[in-house]
Amino acid sequence: MSAICTSWSSSRVQADSPGHDDRTNRSLNNEWVEITNTTRDVINLRGWTLRDDDGNRYRFDNVRLAGRATIRIHTGSGRDTRTDLFQNSRDYIWDNRSDTATLRDDRGRTVDTESWGRRHH
Repeated sequence: MSAICTSWSSSRVQADSPGHDDRTNRSLNNEWVEITNTTRDVINLRGWTLRDDDGNRYRFDNVRLAGRATIRIHTGSGRDTRTDLFQNSRDYIWDNRSDTATLRDDRGRTVDTESWGRRHH
């Protein structure tokens, strides 16, 4: 996975939930994006956003990501922890065949993107 900014990396994306897409919370939570802070500094993600090509947006609340730490953002519902956040969506967000995950900071600047499949028009 390539990073635009040397201090951040969209580590991995699992767009296609394993098994049958039955919209259960378990299936929805097996669709996720991981973000890694590759610096030594703690970063507050308040106001940062994670978007897909269709305009679905997750806005980070007061989330502090430790240096050299990874956080996983799941599509379904759950209780947020230090390592896992939940978008509380009742439908799949990431397109299995082609999509782009875009991470933007609190000023709207693109920090990182991760694309898979063919690009959308």
